[in-house]
Amino acid sequence: MEGERPLVSVIIPTYDRPEMLVEAVESVVAQDYPSLELIVVDDGSSSPAEEALSGVVPDGFAFRCLRHETNRGANAARTTGIREANGDVLAFLDDDDRWKPEKIGIQVSALRDDDIGVAIVGQEFTTKHGERTTIQLPDVDPAATESLLGNAVAGPFSTIAVEASVVEETGPPDERFPAWQDREWLLRLSRHCRFESIRRPLVVRRIGRYEQIGDRFEPLRDVSYPLYVEKHRELAALYGREREFLARRAMSIACAGLANGYYADARRFALRAIRTYPPLRDAYLYLFIALIGPHAYRSASQVKRTVERSRRSIRGSIP
Repeated sequence: MEGERPLVSVIIPTYDRPEMLVEAVESVVAQDYPSLELIVVDDGSSSPAEEALSGVVPDGFAFRCLRHETNRGANAARTTGIREANGDVLAFLDDDDRWKPEKIGIQVSALRDDDIGVAIVGQEFTTKHGERTTIQLPDVDPAATESLLGNAVAGPFSTIAVEASVVEETGPPDERFPAWQDREWLLRLSRHCRFESIRRPLVVRRIGRYEQIGDRFEPLRDVSYPLYVEKHRELAALYGREREFLARRAMSIACAGLANGYYADARRFALRAIRTYPPLRDAYLYLFIALIGPHAYRSASQVKRTVERSRRSIRGSIP
């Protein structure tokens, strides 16, 4: 990547969340990396997002607010932002997330390595009161394709920075996906560059009862799952991981089914995962919970939270 301080284009898709959008934009303005442009893509909000941002972005900060006249989905908004971006690096921020001030600077430093085209950071989850609950750190291998076909922890769009030249080779996110857009795009990006997993929680994500893509189970089951398998099954076979790949995708549906109360679907997809790839131990746990029902899921979730709190208290705070 050329230049001492390459221009980073920050792309924020937004739809009808003006208060959260303001906080997201404020976290971009507060970055300690100076060479930024901000592109907000209003995906047909009932009240124009540009009105909510009046006075939020300081004078002299490179900023544009684009608008779709109708709601076309977050990936379509990201594609609009990609098309309009001038930066050497593209970074994405969902309107309900925030960045820590050092996030972009750290990713740009990682991308200075000629072999690295994508840099992913970790995330921390907070309650509506701002209390940190859990942390998730990426562990994608530099040669990322095989690990993404498996169970590597990556991250959503808000954690990703990618060289614009890699996006030109790969293409934008696939607008057909109502969920799994981020991982599907990362898998395609991995065919063109190496990854850097930055194990620091530099994205702050809210846990709350507002609509998120991951909450819509049926489109995940009926659209994203078969489309993901169709697009990448041959790639998994090329790496000798087809059965594991298919089982892990089925297990993801089982997990989402449990989280959303679709216990029959959770049982069906857990069984599919077990039959496809019997060594996948978590699938047996999901099947057991799905057979027992809602009480078992709530109890298992409580145990998981207790274990995570205990682990954090033992290892201390994470910077």
